[in-house]
Amino acid sequence: MRRREETREDTAGRTAETGTGGGADGRGAAGEDSEGSEGGGRDWTDLHVERWLPVLPELDPDIEGAVTRAKVLTDHLRRVTERSLADFGMHKHEFETLHCLAGRGGRAAPSELAADLKMAPASVTGRLDALERRGFVRRTPSAADRRRVDVELTREGRAAWLGAMDVVGHEEYRLLGTLNAEERRTLSDLLRRVLLAAER
Repeated sequence: MRRREETREDTAGRTAETGTGGGADGRGAAGEDSEGSEGGGRDWTDLHVERWLPVLPELDPDIEGAVTRAKVLTDHLRRVTERSLADFGMHKHEFETLHCLAGRGGRAAPSELAADLKMAPASVTGRLDALERRGFVRRTPSAADRRRVDVELTREGRAAWLGAMDVVGHEEYRLLGTLNAEERRTLSDLLRRVLLAAER
């Protein structure tokens, strides 16, 4: 929650305590009593802000609306990802490992994957063992150093990764397709400015 002309620190504790950020799973009462959101209609967050304004009169509705919508959108895409992974018989940690491997061109050292995943090398070894048993990756001698072992994404692993990615990507395009190209660029630019502040 935000109050007008206050910093996040002034109200972050109160928001966390009262749970005013849209519910534990980001859904809250989404869809209940809300009008259609297409064409500039009202969404669940509008009702959420209206409910809290009388409780916190100095709440900044634009900040609260933006932060809540970001959380709701993130939670929605998380649920889509979870359903997609279930359809492909994958766990989240398996997908994450395949995703990091694909991001390195389909071949990487275990230590590189550990760094990407922010995990201890021993923990990554267990993941790779399981993925290798499923035929999603294979270990091969490194071309640069024969004493080192690299991990390669197999055709089966790439197909599973792409399949799960396609479902999520389709939903991302469906949602952001409600904006035109210029609006999407503006949204991306504005989010960059916010995240640059978060990364300081």
